[in-house]
Amino acid sequence: MIPPGADRVGGWGLRLLVAAAALECPLGLACSVGQGEGYVRSPKLFANDCYRGEFNLEPDFFGANPYGDTLTIRVQRGEQDIQVSDGITLLVNDVPNARMHLNEPLSIGLPKGVSPLGFPLPEVPTPPDASLSLYLNASCRSQNTVLTAYAGELTFKQLFSGDLNEENSVDRVTDGYLTASVVDPRDAVAREPSVGGKAYEFPADRITVIDASFKFVFHRGTPAQPFP
Repeated sequence: MIPPGADRVGGWGLRLLVAAAALECPLGLACSVGQGEGYVRSPKLFANDCYRGEFNLEPDFFGANPYGDTLTIRVQRGEQDIQVSDGITLLVNDVPNARMHLNEPLSIGLPKGVSPLGFPLPEVPTPPDASLSLYLNASCRSQNTVLTAYAGELTFKQLFSGDLNEENSVDRVTDGYLTASVVDPRDAVAREPSVGGKAYEFPADRITVIDASFKFVFHRGTPAQPFP
């Protein structure tokens, strides 16, 4: 289900929703759904008409869903559906490459071909290694609030191989941390043409910097239920 108003942020909003929905296991497949440890926090989070101040997710749900060479990680408070929960989704675009660069910073940013509604697509010579969204559908129930990372760094100490039948216990562990700047894409404003670069920018008072850490073991289980 696409929340009301999602089409107003153009392709960006739709891609974010797809990335988040990817973690809801389709019939016949299996995700990891279980315990782990970690945090998602910010000294000053801003979400339009909803949240302003210190934020601490205190997650207790950690899951991963592999698809091809990608891996979607969900760190969330509670086990309910994304549409009624608070949490983050992290899409790792190339797992084999990320596993070759453990303990090295990887880039977080907007997927290639994504731009706020009304602005031209920027040139992206090198797509980011990962994309991230912070959803606040429990704290902001009437707003369907999703904040998107447009910049940041991610480091994995260990990363699940993506093999649903992985037998090596080390290769079933995901252990990482990140720092990312997130914002509501609808807050984009035009940038002075003389500055160069992207045609848009985000007001400083609308940007939130989050820190996150997560460590969990992939355990193949039954498909997650789409509704609480």
